[in-house]
Amino acid sequence: MKKGLIVQVIDIQFANLPGILEDILRDVMTEDTIQGCDYDPFNISSQIAVLKDTKILICKIRGAIENGKAKTETSWLPSRTTSRIVPYSIEKLASTRNGKRPVTLGRTRSDNLTVDVKMLDGKLNIITGKKGVGKSHLSKLLILSLIQNGAPCLVIDINGEYVNIGRARNDEPTPYADKITVLKPGQSLKFGLSEVGLKTFLNTMIYALDLPRTSSKVFSRIWNELERSGNLKLNSLNDAIRRFSCHESVREAIYSRFNTLMDLELFTDDISERFDFGLFEKKMNAGHAFIINMKDEHALSRRLVVELFISKLTEQLSEMRLKAVFLFAEEAHFYLRETYWEDIITRMRHLGVFTTFVTNQPDTVQESVYRQADNIFMFNFTNEHDLDAVSKVAKIDAESLRSIVKDLPPHNCLIVGDIVRDFPIVVNVKPLDVQTMGQTRHFFQD
Repeated sequence: MKKGLIVQVIDIQFANLPGILEDILRDVMTEDTIQGCDYDPFNISSQIAVLKDTKILICKIRGAIENGKAKTETSWLPSRTTSRIVPYSIEKLASTRNGKRPVTLGRTRSDNLTVDVKMLDGKLNIITGKKGVGKSHLSKLLILSLIQNGAPCLVIDINGEYVNIGRARNDEPTPYADKITVLKPGQSLKFGLSEVGLKTFLNTMIYALDLPRTSSKVFSRIWNELERSGNLKLNSLNDAIRRFSCHESVREAIYSRFNTLMDLELFTDDISERFDFGLFEKKMNAGHAFIINMKDEHALSRRLVVELFISKLTEQLSEMRLKAVFLFAEEAHFYLRETYWEDIITRMRHLGVFTTFVTNQPDTVQESVYRQADNIFMFNFTNEHDLDAVSKVAKIDAESLRSIVKDLPPHNCLIVGDIVRDFPIVVNVKPLDVQTMGQTRHFFQD
């Protein structure tokens, strides 16, 4: 085939020919009231029966084939009478099996869908759908694919669903188990003041605890004095805040927020307990994944940890100590302040933070994020409000999205974006031989 149109079926309907509905109603009304034998010398009834069952495929033009190659642009229409309709292989259409970093996401109706994981590099991605349809499963598949190809990942795990992705279903470690580290705030994740630094600590106080700007200047002076004297420790900082000569309201603002941080037990003076950011950089640059397990954490603790990590990441990336980070954020609206949305999709993308948002509440994702998303993975939605939110995706029309997404079975998703060369494709996500966790717990096991 050297030339043709690529069309996608988005719905199937019965042909609504003039008189067909009237004929069906007449049959229903008369079959029980009129007795006798049908006499049909010209065998018309069989033709009418065929007409009644005729179906129409509602399609959308997605691109064209020219000189045997698929492309998304088209500027012509084929003949109605002489054209042929033939199925076109997904593998030819959107797969990148010959790429340097192939990964099979799952299977379409006819072929496996193999894409190049490089298409996540430098991109903004969204995985969305109602609960229980397989969003986290796809997210884990993408994370494992990135790890296998030496990419650094940071996962903000709000429900503890990712902690065992380094172990197989039989509880044996997988080949990439040594490339995954799970961090628990307050236990395996504690920070030292000197490692965090004034800028990151102060940003956390300002953005997570709403420290007033005037108080932040005073806190900076206290910190700098202790740092110059070589006495930057928690107890010393606590005493210095209480003794510092300033207005009582300023001192109280600083002291109350400092105590809030201390109560969460996220900081320590013990060198053996501190999180080693130097080792973190080394492992990340070698293609490691760090999973921050936020399960059972207080909402404030989540915000503080994320503020600390995002601020520190920005510092490391801007100083070129980190190459890049693939950030996976589950239900980011629970812990990510709104002012970070614009930051992540603009400035931080240039620094090297490539984010994948995973959510079952699409209306919590700002519209500006959808507009700039490079890849969107959409699972089933039936709620009209949710469909309104996701239909704002620029790379597919609202009619197609609504028709396809509403009827998707679990573990099937519609992929739109660069990763499938801008051809919308439905795929059944393949299973994983790891402890995926995150399944809905049931009482009735049958």
